[in-house]
Amino acid sequence: MNAVAQLTDLHPTPDDIIGDVLAGLSCTPKRLPSKYFYDQRGSELFEQITRQPEYYLTRVELVLLEDKGGEIAEAVGPRAHVVEYGSGSGRKTRILLDALEDPVAYTPIEISRSALLASVERLDREFGDVEVLPVLADFTEPVPLPRPRREADHALVFFPGSTLGNFTDAEARKLLRAMHQTMGERGGALVGIDLQKSPEILEAAYNDAAGVTAAFTLNLLARLNRDIGSDFDLAGFEHRATYSIERGCIETFLVSRRPQVVHVEGHAFEFAQGEAMQVEYSHKYDDQGFAALAADAGLKVVRAWNDPKDWFGLRLLQRA
Repeated sequence: MNAVAQLTDLHPTPDDIIGDVLAGLSCTPKRLPSKYFYDQRGSELFEQITRQPEYYLTRVELVLLEDKGGEIAEAVGPRAHVVEYGSGSGRKTRILLDALEDPVAYTPIEISRSALLASVERLDREFGDVEVLPVLADFTEPVPLPRPRREADHALVFFPGSTLGNFTDAEARKLLRAMHQTMGERGGALVGIDLQKSPEILEAAYNDAAGVTAAFTLNLLARLNRDIGSDFDLAGFEHRATYSIERGCIETFLVSRRPQVVHVEGHAFEFAQGEAMQVEYSHKYDDQGFAALAADAGLKVVRAWNDPKDWFGLRLLQRA
């Protein structure tokens, strides 16, 4: 595959990492954007997280896709152009493409050029029977899709994992509205959602005993030190993830172990001992809440699949 020739570049606005960090550290309470977790080291650590015994999400979703593949294929219909938000590891995508009837093309949409180009050769090798048409774009905005060589009957947006839950409600509505436009009149979206369950199970998943999630969270500070010249002392912060029943979400923090000052671009930010800086938000849904969120974006849930324990769900959405 000639990746450069077939890449559709919609010239997404590059992230303003310095502006985002300065804005977050100026908030009360302080926060850092979770989208900067995924440098190369962060992505490697996240793959390790998905294999930890406490982290049920990836394991349960993979089995759910395998078990319900036939039902999903029947509900989706043949000759779909599968559109994935983010390029991922490809494990879930392969299961979906194998299950679908005569999928026409696969389009990963990614805002990072390096991440997209790195995945294209592997995707083309793994999905050699399906045309791969990568797009460099911000998927939180509507994305015009490239036309496959073979005509597709409809588009299927694939947004697996629990990534939707990492957005605030307002951001999730915006994303679902963009999905509404990208999928087209006859299209649909298959979205993964982590379901509400006991706080003990949820908190264990985000505080694994091996400390991989803690290393992943602290790697954010290492990345900022490298990329924008900040001087976070990684030994001065510790990872903490707690479930808020009231808000229905896991909130992940980096907690200052001592009084300290961090410098970013000539600005000084004071941290008190025990001060918690939010770095991730992971919403857990029930059916009523998710249906209402989808409805706000002009979408409706037409099919739902859960694992036997009702820990994780896949929802097929169409225009309302």
